[in-house]
Amino acid sequence: MSPQPVPPKPAIPPLFRPFAGLRPAEGLAARMAAPPYDVLSSDEARALAADNPLSFLHVSKAEIDLAPGTDPHDAAVYAKAGANLRAMIAAGQLVRDPGPRYYVYQLEGDGHVQTGIVGAAAVADYRANRIRRHEVTRPDKEDDRVHQIEACDAQTGPVLLAHPAHPSLAVVTDAARRTAPDAEATTPDGVVHRLWVVSRPSDIAAITRAFQTMRAVYIADGHHRSAAAARVAAARPGAASAQSFLAVSFPIGEMRILDYNRVVADLGGRDPAGFLAALEPAFTVEPSDGPARPEAAGRFGLYLAGKWYRLGLKEPPPADPVARLDVSLLSDRLLEPLLGISDPRRDPRIDFIGGRRGLEALAARVDSGAAAAFALYPTAMEDLIAVADAGQVMPPKSTWFEPKLADGLVSLLLDGEGA
Repeated sequence: MSPQPVPPKPAIPPLFRPFAGLRPAEGLAARMAAPPYDVLSSDEARALAADNPLSFLHVSKAEIDLAPGTDPHDAAVYAKAGANLRAMIAAGQLVRDPGPRYYVYQLEGDGHVQTGIVGAAAVADYRANRIRRHEVTRPDKEDDRVHQIEACDAQTGPVLLAHPAHPSLAVVTDAARRTAPDAEATTPDGVVHRLWVVSRPSDIAAITRAFQTMRAVYIADGHHRSAAAARVAAARPGAASAQSFLAVSFPIGEMRILDYNRVVADLGGRDPAGFLAALEPAFTVEPSDGPARPEAAGRFGLYLAGKWYRLGLKEPPPADPVARLDVSLLSDRLLEPLLGISDPRRDPRIDFIGGRRGLEALAARVDSGAAAAFALYPTAMEDLIAVADAGQVMPPKSTWFEPKLADGLVSLLLDGEGA
């Protein structure tokens, strides 16, 4: 009896693949590029796009085209987003590249530059934890992104990834930066976004191979977008284009995390002097002549009753990758034992302020009625990677990445054509 032929093993999809991107027509990128959907309120988005019918906010924040006060999660909002996207395509304002491409994406702002690759990241690798997470997602926020993707039949908000530096990727990005970008836009935060199309087959192959050699890449921002993409992929098992999600990946060493600070509404029944005294068992407390920006991990700034103080840990942090984070140490040694704030996700007495706004924003909040503010040292990329590699999750509001990506410069359609 002759041996039966061994069926071929199914092809393993690459971690990163090129795709035929949907991009602004020539000369329109500056008018279309928009801040991410989740950094603006509906009113802010409406004001920003008021005189610009080409703003991608008409897709990413489509409630701005409906009656003021419309719930952003209303079915009509998602329907409007899809209709607006299709109208831009029909008008030739958004144009699809003729075949699979990668894109070099550069961000420049506040004296910082980072250059990465736009591609389609494999949902299979997300499920297998090769694309690693460090946050817990909320079902309601996942639902929002699923509805948006389904209504647009596209992924329009990129996930921010971080990857180990690789010489082949550096060759491609360095070559691109020596030429004029195919698109350039400056967003309201002053960040310049530049995009180069990578269409040469040898460069495309080199990028795909480089990512395929990587043991893991890391989600920096966009956990709900990637989780939603995985749900859409599960609902469309036969659609190859839906088995990936839109991503921009930067070298780990080029990523920049700013401090993510805390403001609390009360002092747990204490007056300022009593609160300072209650800190003594766990912290050293030193008055500061000016804003107390922490100079290292394990140090904190405190603004209380019009004065700044520097706080230092009396006991060293533990070895656990989550417990040793400054956001965890502040929570475990101060917010919970002294103020009873055990669940920062839901406790209304705590608020969070991204470091881009500066320590002045902390002082302003306290001077206008909050009880105290805490300045933290930024979480390091090495800490994020350690948490993700350990399969653990960070506390809420642990990282504030700057600069932010723009929506609208390139989108991933899920119709399967030119995927």
